[in-house]
Amino acid sequence: MSGTSLDGVDAALARFAQGPALPQLVASHYLPYPEELKARLLALNASAADELHRAAILANDLARLYGQAVQQLLQQAGVDASQILAIGNHGQTVRHRPAEGYTLQLGNHALLAELTCIDVVGDFRSRDIAAGGQGAPLVPAFHAMLADAQKKRVVVNLGGIANLTRLHPGLPVIGFDTGPGNLLMDAHIQRARGLPYDAGGAWAASGRVLPALLERLLADPYLQKPPPKSVGREEFNLDWVDRSLTPSMAAADIQATLLEFTATSLAEAIHRYCPGSEEIYLCGGGARNATLLQRIAALLSPAHVATTDDLGVDADWMEALAFAWLARQTLLRLPGNLPDVTGARGPRILGAIHPA
Repeated sequence: MSGTSLDGVDAALARFAQGPALPQLVASHYLPYPEELKARLLALNASAADELHRAAILANDLARLYGQAVQQLLQQAGVDASQILAIGNHGQTVRHRPAEGYTLQLGNHALLAELTCIDVVGDFRSRDIAAGGQGAPLVPAFHAMLADAQKKRVVVNLGGIANLTRLHPGLPVIGFDTGPGNLLMDAHIQRARGLPYDAGGAWAASGRVLPALLERLLADPYLQKPPPKSVGREEFNLDWVDRSLTPSMAAADIQATLLEFTATSLAEAIHRYCPGSEEIYLCGGGARNATLLQRIAALLSPAHVATTDDLGVDADWMEALAFAWLARQTLLRLPGNLPDVTGARGPRILGAIHPA
């Protein structure tokens, strides 16, 4: 899994038992993106010259990096490639335009199969979009295995973009992107301080929330749009933030406000579409941001807020495990989407298989 945060590759080795049980996380490995690769990927988020060539070269470079992550993971776990059924490869999103009928995740799956000698399943989102869906989020189908018949739960993935999954007894599973997760906070601290992310939310905690800026950010039309819906860097980025800034605003205060924006937009979505929720479980990189968790817990009180670690699923590896599960669904010719989540016309088998 390599997500909107553009920080690197999460590689998870999953073992599945028969039936619907959650997979066992056998081993995990993280491989950070080189800065020059990250810069080239960011540049592809906007139109510019020679895009086709640059995208093709990047897809090859990503495949080599994914292959390196797989080989290091297997070496660490002491597992031979011949023991692996398949690689589920999300690829790197550089454009997400479901309203225009497409989404683009870079990664040369054929090259990855060649490099690893393992079957590769990729391009998970296109089939859902072809069926009229958003192509995202896809992880709610995996989150559904965390439902409790007695509890009104919500599972939240705090990646670059934040998304939620409603798991309320007696109601259909729904899920959607609530808005930015870590994306804006990461971009702002990178520009202001040269750091990839705000560890623990410490810099945000040193600032104060700017009410007028927060109000402007929360007025974005996407946040009021009903689900099914999904969003990406096309909508939320530093240029979008900059339109609401003034020279007098301190950088730490902007960071504090961006964190509050993430927490508030998420909390408002839960209050509106998941009323009465008793338990909120967080996963993704943002689940390790203590300041962000404190604000989410305060805004959602009296609901119990914790990480998915408490449910037996490591919060750092939930999404990578989800795409392992999606690859398995593809191989078994079983649907991987939830139409109530994505808006697709029905359940669909997702992904394309590239044999080794």
